Amino acid sequence: QVQLVESGGGLVQAGGSLRLSCAASGRTFSSGAMGWFRRAPGKEREFVARITWSGGSTFYADFVKGRFTISRDKAKNTVYLQMDSLKPEDTAVYYCSARARAPTWDYWGQGTQVTVSS
Repeated sequence: QVQLVESGGGLVQAGGSLRLSCAASGRTFSSGAMGWFRRAPGKEREFVARITWSGGSTFYADFVKGRFTISRDKAKNTVYLQMDSLKPEDTAVYYCSARARAPTWDYWGQGTQVTVSS
């Protein structure tokens, strides 16, 4: 089992920044990937970004390219999501996830609320 705990959410004004953290414990992957997803009120959960654990290769949803940056600290088993130039439409619960092998995301955190005011 892998446990994922997100932190760093909160309320920020449009144009501001937040950094989310996701600490992984339990069985961790030497390969695989970790990612961030979000679910806005009344909408389906959507993919935001992912990073491969070993090589650090990243991939982003088009709507966050140039604004969000995903990174990882292997020594701390932690993944980060730096969110800049936030917009009200970024308001959502953000979830961290981990997978051993594409395409299935196996583990999920409890989520952290991000609210961007206009």
